[in-house]
Order: sequence, then C-alpha cells, then structure tokens
Amino acid sequence: MSEPITNYDIEHIIDTLPELSPERVREVAAFVDFLAERQRKHKVFVDETLAAIAEPDAIVCNTAEEVMEAIMNWTE
Repeated sequence: MSEPITNYDIEHIIDTLPELSPERVREVAAFVDFLAERQRKHKVFVDETLAAIAEPDAIVCNTAEEVMEAIMNWTE
C-alpha cells in the first residue's frame, strides 16, 4: 500500500500554486482531474473484479461435447 497523505504534502502543494502562472495552475487542475478519474475507474475495476471472484459464473466442462452443449444452451 502507499503511504498516507500528510499535511506537509497538502501544504506543499498549496504553497507552490501561487508561484505558478495561471496557465500552469489550469494544467495542474486538469492533471488532478485526470488522476481523480483514473483512481475512480480503478476502484470500479477492483470492485467489479472482486465481485466476479466472489460470485463466479463459470461452467466446468470436462469434454468437448460438454463444451458444445454449454455453447448451444447458452442464453444471455
């Protein structure tokens, strides 16, 4: 796991922002939005993956005939 966010990390970001041009501040904001969206998508992926692991819907087939029967009888 990653290290927790400290007050120093947040204060450092806040203290540095006034040194940037307005264009750079907008770039930082866009990058933060990108990171937040990426983290949100990762959380959704992890949640869906864990749910799929918890409730497997796999069909076990021991022969080619069983595979063909499973395919023929499959419904959405």
